[in-house]
Amino acid sequence: MKLKTIFLLFLAAFVSGCGLFGNGGGETSRTTGWEYNSEETGNIPYLSGYEQEAGPGLVFIQGGTFTMGRVEEDVMYKWDNHPRRVTVASFYMDETEVSNQDYREYVHWLNRVYPGDREKVNSALPDSTVWREELAYNEPYVNNYFRHPAYSDYPVVGVTWEQANAYCSWRTDRVNEKILVERGILQHDNSQSGQNIFTTDAYLAGLYEGTSGENPEELPDGTTRRVKWEDGIMLPNYRLPSEAEWEYAAYGLIGNVDDEVLTDRKIYPWNGAYLREDTRKDKGRLKANFVRGRGDLMGMAGALNDNADITAPVFSYQSNDYGLYCMSGNVNEWVADVYRPLSFLDVEEFQPFRGNVITEPRRDANGDLMRDEYGEIVRDTVADYRNIKDGNAESQIVESGDWNATEDRGTEDMYFKDDRPGYFSSLIDDEVRVYKGGSWKDRPYWLVPGTRRYLEQTRAQSDIGFRCAMTRVGSPEGF
Repeated sequence: MKLKTIFLLFLAAFVSGCGLFGNGGGETSRTTGWEYNSEETGNIPYLSGYEQEAGPGLVFIQGGTFTMGRVEEDVMYKWDNHPRRVTVASFYMDETEVSNQDYREYVHWLNRVYPGDREKVNSALPDSTVWREELAYNEPYVNNYFRHPAYSDYPVVGVTWEQANAYCSWRTDRVNEKILVERGILQHDNSQSGQNIFTTDAYLAGLYEGTSGENPEELPDGTTRRVKWEDGIMLPNYRLPSEAEWEYAAYGLIGNVDDEVLTDRKIYPWNGAYLREDTRKDKGRLKANFVRGRGDLMGMAGALNDNADITAPVFSYQSNDYGLYCMSGNVNEWVADVYRPLSFLDVEEFQPFRGNVITEPRRDANGDLMRDEYGEIVRDTVADYRNIKDGNAESQIVESGDWNATEDRGTEDMYFKDDRPGYFSSLIDDEVRVYKGGSWKDRPYWLVPGTRRYLEQTRAQSDIGFRCAMTRVGSPEGF
């Protein structure tokens, strides 16, 4: 009996985390033995067991390996989506496309914070004239699609790639501001204006002059301080997904895996090669919003096949195995990548992406961070990899044989552009971005996630919207 008691005591001590000599359940350094987060040892910071929460509107996308690119015949014969096996890290993605209501909230905020700056507000407005056609009566959409409440839950269109990125930045700041307000770290300031606008970067740099709330971050010695990035309180940036992330999420292959064996590849975000539902309830209904055939955008009266003449509400049709809606059809979606026909041959196997532009904050003569008139930190480009291996000097063929002449060569030397009428232009440069997914005005071929198209990042169309993503920090699924 005594031996059993001794054994149980030893086992309890062991299971409790080896606290006799270890890190004391995360409170003591395993390296030096000093206590973390203690006034007596200088408040050495340590946070154990952090688990990221999904930001508003996002769902978790567990990462993994998949074959990116073509899964059927390349009917356009562009040869720009060669199959390649890659790995995508876990991340978060919007459950739906960004809706008109979502985007109106952004415009409303700009109107409230910059009431006298029409240029700032107008720069964010969708281009409603994208609905206008010379030989179609689309004027009602020009006037109503973005503004009328009937379309509140429809995907926003008429936004450029640049506008979509600006929305992502704004959303990051509003979400992080709300986190700090809800925790009592900041008081909500409804009168923000000028340079005193909450941005995540400005707050972390100590440049936002907000008012402390009732529960500021308090150290063990009773003093308070600003929240730091190391505290893990604020979320990473909302951003556009990379092309690889978008394609991986669209397929939703998590439902087609049996112990690391992919049992079925997909052509679309759903299983099978059919475009119609086979369930008893919805049998025969189309699985997405697209053009079935010439002049048939929604079917016949009394039996509308996709029930959408143009776009459809963002929660329409069945979600894929990740819980994402309308990853095929409804609207095409901007992704972050710069377009190149041969990116599939150039990019890395892990987290493939073309479009990295590395920046650093600009500082004045005194070493202080510089901000623009809107309170945003000014950043300078220190490295630009958009044309690496496909447009930079290393990828040029110099017929003269003078290799010194390659120093000043760029994308325009590889991809010829000539805007004169009747002259050839490749339309490819460092400001042309990829969009994917197919739309309400596309044929089924473009519903395949592996297909890709491109457009200048300053242009907008009535069939292009977007959704946001967020990086996951830590392990792919948690330990």
